[in-house]
Amino acid sequence: MRLMRLLASTAALFVITGSNARADVDVLVTYLRQQVKQPPVLSNLDPIPENLGPAGAEVGLKDNQTTGQFLGHNYSMELQDVPIGGDLLGAAQEALNLSPFIVLDAPAADILRVADLPEAEGALIFNVAAPDVELRNDACRANLLHSIPSDVMRSDALIQFLGRKKWSDLALVSGTHESDIRFSDALKYSAWKFGLTIQDEKTWVFDADMRRNAAQEVPLFTQDFKDHDVLLVADEIGDFGRYIAYNTWLPRPIAGSEGMVPQAWSHVVEQWGAAQLQSRFHDHTGRDMRSKDYAAWAALRTIGEAVTRTGSNQIEDLRSFILSDAFELGGFKGRPMNYRDWNGQLRQPIPIVTDRALVAQAPIDGYLHQMTELDTLGLDRPESKCTAFKE
Repeated sequence: MRLMRLLASTAALFVITGSNARADVDVLVTYLRQQVKQPPVLSNLDPIPENLGPAGAEVGLKDNQTTGQFLGHNYSMELQDVPIGGDLLGAAQEALNLSPFIVLDAPAADILRVADLPEAEGALIFNVAAPDVELRNDACRANLLHSIPSDVMRSDALIQFLGRKKWSDLALVSGTHESDIRFSDALKYSAWKFGLTIQDEKTWVFDADMRRNAAQEVPLFTQDFKDHDVLLVADEIGDFGRYIAYNTWLPRPIAGSEGMVPQAWSHVVEQWGAAQLQSRFHDHTGRDMRSKDYAAWAALRTIGEAVTRTGSNQIEDLRSFILSDAFELGGFKGRPMNYRDWNGQLRQPIPIVTDRALVAQAPIDGYLHQMTELDTLGLDRPESKCTAFKE
């Protein structure tokens, strides 16, 4: 019986690729990571794994190799780490001289610098780290695809859920870090788009030790908020949000960067075969998969799926296929995922989670779209100012 299943699987792969079966194809991917200085936070309870991102790419590489061994497709990956203040562009040029496939783990400004290199023209670069909406808008690049969701995709997911619950009156507390401000702006945009109201907002500027003072300071900080249904928290660096929960003047749900959190991936996602991916990742790393890991895994699997379906490692063939209606990526989130042909963003459901459970998964029922409900998350075609993909 096991032999019959193996033969059936091999036959299925032959049908998928037709005459391309056993065609020798070599694919080298460079995972290029710019190390960045992490901002100080009040608590050190959530250390950042050293292999955050590359670990997901390694699992994706293994998946590609499993399929590739039947087809003569050979996948390999090199990790290039650029230290803080190091020569990212030089490392990128070196990588592009070896292969046009780059998985790029860097801040938005550095991503654009790499994408604009002469050597990067015609390359296929996957952004797995920067959620900045500008990269999907007027700062988009034709050689740049995004497997990490944008800030607005996450905020749209959360606001859809709140709207479905009819929790329409909101308050907002935001930190001062650049990523906090971006997510705060995204939450305000999503609230406006879906007809919810942010009645009050404040900026968190405390420099006291909230581990000792939260029970005294947070009630006073939130006391003058108008009555609201949910308190939104924009604390993307994980600094203060944990101390706001259960200490507010009014007993209200917390959502955003704390409480109910919209994420690309979480260890609590178990449906749709996700438990199998979670198990494989844990076996490989000894830890849970995080959002950047998932984005890196999706980038490698995008390359692998495109090579499998086309039997080619040529960039133009792969890019055309990836941006076509024929491309589908099984992402263990209940729906086939594909890329928006107007800005290169990977369409994907967004889980809304707590530390211990999946609360909901967006798009939320009732939010309709003429093409696909996944396009209710993030910049839809009429919203995006990206023109690079039209050229």
